[in-house]
Amino acid sequence: MTSRFLERCDPLKGEMVQILDPQGVCDEAARPGLSDEELRKLYRQMVLSRLIDRKGFSLQRQGRIGTYAQFEGQEAAQIGSAYALRKDDWMVPSYRDGAAMLVHGYPLAKFFMYLMGNEEGNRMPDDVRCLPFAIVVGSQPMHAVGLAWAAKMRRESSVAITYFGDGATSQGDVHEAMNFASVFQVPCVFICENNQFAISMPRCRQSATRTLAQRAIGYGMPGVVVDGNDLLAVYAVTREAAERARAGGGPAMIEAVTYRLGAHTTSDDPTRYREDAEVAEWRKKDPIERFRRFLEARGLWTREWEEALRQEGSAQVEAALEAAEKLPPAEPDEIFRYTFQEPTPQLRAQSQTLREALRSERGK
Repeated sequence: MTSRFLERCDPLKGEMVQILDPQGVCDEAARPGLSDEELRKLYRQMVLSRLIDRKGFSLQRQGRIGTYAQFEGQEAAQIGSAYALRKDDWMVPSYRDGAAMLVHGYPLAKFFMYLMGNEEGNRMPDDVRCLPFAIVVGSQPMHAVGLAWAAKMRRESSVAITYFGDGATSQGDVHEAMNFASVFQVPCVFICENNQFAISMPRCRQSATRTLAQRAIGYGMPGVVVDGNDLLAVYAVTREAAERARAGGGPAMIEAVTYRLGAHTTSDDPTRYREDAEVAEWRKKDPIERFRRFLEARGLWTREWEEALRQEGSAQVEAALEAAEKLPPAEPDEIFRYTFQEPTPQLRAQSQTLREALRSERGK
């Protein structure tokens, strides 16, 4: 296939793919062929995702869920890339990729179940090809490579996409995954959401490379930098990488340059390591506002439609949350049930010990 971006934008020179500038002005020559209906659908998903994300933050502050990792500011990187996939493609996310998961079919109610610590939230519907959120930093790319290798061996046409942050690129697992993927030419797309901080470690102190995408060159695969706040650019580059992989061209790495507008998690205080002025500058590049301006210029956005989207989205969020909270609490013994198809003798013994301890506690 003809390359528009993967082999024309040199990561060593810091070149970056951008179709929408921060003001929403579009490079029409590079604009992907999405219909007006699709463009509005993508904006609706961005608005909904931010409502969900802010609800998650609120729920944690109310004590209704545990620690929460916001993705505000990274909606374009996730939604644009996820929309470029086919339904039969695999998605392997990190703990911050709820927006991408929801686009790929992960039910919203299950997302809330997951946040509440209910393992039902990690049980994917049969027709949703997603793995559960990976909490261990950098572990998930190897899982994606395994899925991609299996697809190649079975002669399937699916690809695997995996997400990780800039901090994860310093983990050995990520490098092993990219090396293996390239050696065996498996259909895998690696997306690094470079949100500028590995918790409190700024990107400039983590790596001496000009870009993170240039690391792909050492593994013999294309690496490209894309404006991660530009939904159209992320979609176009991911679509090209996925179709290239699907056609037997092997893996690729995409560095989506974006920004985490919130804290690393709800247990983090970002004011200790970054300036308010920096956050303010990145807010000017808000991916939702950028896409809104683009739609408005095309006559596809009105204030009335925006208000309707927000009302519909809020109702959808509340309905999903209500469904999740109606589930009865999980039994403690369930922690032993989902690792092996048949419990090992050790797990049986531990389960028995737990049941006896619970009976003793309840009898007091």
